[in-house]
Amino acid sequence: MSRTGKKPISLPEKVDVKFEGLSITVKGPKGELQRTLPNGVSLSKDENFIFVKPINEKRQSREMHGLCRSLVANMVEGVSNGFTKKLEIVGVGSRAQVKGKTLVVSAGYSHPVEVVPPEGITFKVENNTNVIVTGPDKELVGNEAAKIRAIRPPEPYKGKGIKYQGELIIRKAGKSGKT
Repeated sequence: MSRTGKKPISLPEKVDVKFEGLSITVKGPKGELQRTLPNGVSLSKDENFIFVKPINEKRQSREMHGLCRSLVANMVEGVSNGFTKKLEIVGVGSRAQVKGKTLVVSAGYSHPVEVVPPEGITFKVENNTNVIVTGPDKELVGNEAAKIRAIRPPEPYKGKGIKYQGELIIRKAGKSGKT
């Protein structure tokens, strides 16, 4: 059995969970998430806890056990607290701004790049160089942050580009002069 999968998932007061078979719906103050879990696991609810158990001891059930527990725990966490990814834009003239719901990034190209958020995701910009991506779905928040970072990934010589906050960019030495 998975060590992660054995842990029960505690439900906050404001979160409501419904499941039919392998389809689970979680509602909370930050929104509603729905997901169909893969075969090989079963869900059970006991007052303020959700338990994920493998159906049998076959390899696929054991593989899916910890994964499904993490997916459900992330859904509960997302609808109660939400998830956040922070990005930094480094470079002269590089900046971002929000127009309506759309994020407009000027990252050194001949044109600004517009990023339209999917439903449930919001963008916030601080100081024209810090972008904050928030939403209830951890997977979607991470994907949107990765799309923004992919506009201009950080380069190793001067460190210019869009990077995650706290990301360490390993720097390379430039050309060395004649010795």
